[in-house]
Formats: sequence, structure tokens, C-alpha cells
Amino acid sequence: MDIPDSLIELKRAAEDGRAKLTGLVGDAHAAQWTAWYEATVAVQAAITAHAKEAGVNRYELERAVKAAVLHPAPAATDE
Repeated sequence: MDIPDSLIELKRAAEDGRAKLTGLVGDAHAAQWTAWYEATVAVQAAITAHAKEAGVNRYELERAVKAAVLHPAPAATDE
């Protein structure tokens, strides 16, 4: 499945935001949680819009985006 770079970038930003929650407490945690939540909402909206526009299964697109970000394929080498 062809995944636009914009979806990968949005998902990475959301995952980075989630990772930053570790160890935070109080107001810092609340502020970071809000940033993570908003990034996640943006990812979901972008996936839904792209799936509709491209005529692809939304679930499959979301799964592909998640896999590309969380389990990237090893970079090809010229050997």
C-alpha cells in the first residue's frame, strides 16, 4: 500500500508525543497528554481523509501507517 509521507510524519509526531509522557507528573503530564492527544486526533483524521480520497480500506491504511512507523523495514544497502 502506498502511504503518503505526511501520514508517516503525523504518526511519528504522535508516537514521539506519547513517548514524552514517560516520567512526567502533574501539570507537565497534563500538558504533554493534551499535545499527544491532539497529535493522535490529527493522525486519525488524516488517515480517514486519505482513505476516503484514495478509495482504500481505512483500517488497512491505519495498520500500514502504524507498521511503517513502529516496525520500519531495514534500509537497503548497496552491497
